[in-house]
Amino acid sequence: MNRTRREYLKRIHFVLDFIETNLDSDLSLERLSKKAHYSPYHFHRIFATVVGEKLNELVNRKRIERIASILLVEQNVPLKDLVYTYGFNSDTSFSRAFKKYYGVSPTKFKSEGKQVLSKIGIAPFSSKKYICSIANIKQWIEMNAQIIVKELPEIKLAGISHIGEFEKMGDMYQRLMEWGHRKEVWATSNFKALTLYHDNPNVTQTPKLRFSACATIGKDIKADGEIRPITLRKGIYAVGHFEIAAEEISRAWKGMCLWVIENGHEFRDGDYFEMYHNDHRTHPGQKFILDICIPLERKDTMEPGRPLQMDLSGFKEKAQPAGTQLDYHHLIGYMKELRAFFHREHDARFRLGKLYQGNPDFSYFSLTTEGLKEQKLKFVIILNHKTGSFSICLSGQNKTIRKRYWEMFKGSDWKQYHLAESIHDSLCIIDQTLVEKPDFGNKGNLMGQIERESLKFINEISALLE
Repeated sequence: MNRTRREYLKRIHFVLDFIETNLDSDLSLERLSKKAHYSPYHFHRIFATVVGEKLNELVNRKRIERIASILLVEQNVPLKDLVYTYGFNSDTSFSRAFKKYYGVSPTKFKSEGKQVLSKIGIAPFSSKKYICSIANIKQWIEMNAQIIVKELPEIKLAGISHIGEFEKMGDMYQRLMEWGHRKEVWATSNFKALTLYHDNPNVTQTPKLRFSACATIGKDIKADGEIRPITLRKGIYAVGHFEIAAEEISRAWKGMCLWVIENGHEFRDGDYFEMYHNDHRTHPGQKFILDICIPLERKDTMEPGRPLQMDLSGFKEKAQPAGTQLDYHHLIGYMKELRAFFHREHDARFRLGKLYQGNPDFSYFSLTTEGLKEQKLKFVIILNHKTGSFSICLSGQNKTIRKRYWEMFKGSDWKQYHLAESIHDSLCIIDQTLVEKPDFGNKGNLMGQIERESLKFINEISALLE
């Protein structure tokens, strides 16, 4: 590879990394050409030659694919919020670009996304194909994986990136290993090889998928042609440990993604990766021992630096009051219906948070308004899976906010609702039981009762806060 091409690759891959981590910011030709240290005109030509796609086309595609990825797992997210977050000037321009790429409007994609992707040759994630039920995924995970949610430290890597042609991965690793040995940069202790996936194969066509073959380094390096330094930032990840054959890796990824969704976690923008712990060629069964790592948003309930082992025992059946037997799946199903009811009836007033379902003992979703958002407060409707009771509480964005308002209420003579005993071990500031013994057999009456009691609590607390 001549020196000029090596320099082109170094600068272009730097810009590609920047684009993928900044889809919600300014990605103009002027800004990106400065990042690459080329004139806009020269950069535009080089980019199209190296990547095989014009800059503005790639940026728009990446943004559309990011929005499509979100819509596949969260149909209730306001489309307008995504449009402006990811740099489109208007709903009209976004809808036109989206339809040009996927062949349907964004609204139709929200309800028919998987069928649309299948028609254009992108195999959608199908829970029916691999995992028929929550019980089956629990069984598959128990047999094949150990999954924890934990904070991973910063990881420094050397890597080679490529677009499409995944079969070239072996050659990429060979070139990478030879370069690293020659430069003597590999980590001397706990050396690991990783594959990073920069695109979501559920929404990106295979010829455009970008991936990187990487390995951990023991010292800082500079970009050298196709080899470049890559840093995985410290953060929360779902980490699944597997010992499986090559043909099972796809199933493991799909199972991991479904596990994240079913346990109420939120995907975080970042690189998804595999970390290898062995050379599968030396394994008696030719199996890979690897970790699949998915970046997640941090939750208030997570203590910094402390691994959080997720307990899947919540999938077992639990007896509920009012003569109705409901298991975890049915309880979550009811909470989804309740959230959809509030979204349908009160969409103009409230912005609803995602349904949290990562604990076998309870599930909840939040409601907030523009005024509450400015105060960093929210209301939360909670279902206790053990007792079957519904409650509502006033909560805050973080512990500092909760403490401030808890002290305000504690110092007043207002005693209408229950004040948390201590803010140190509670996400609630003030709470109230909505329905102590619900009749799940009469959903209409139950939803009406929850709605009335919730709005009464919300209106009284909101008036006081104002």
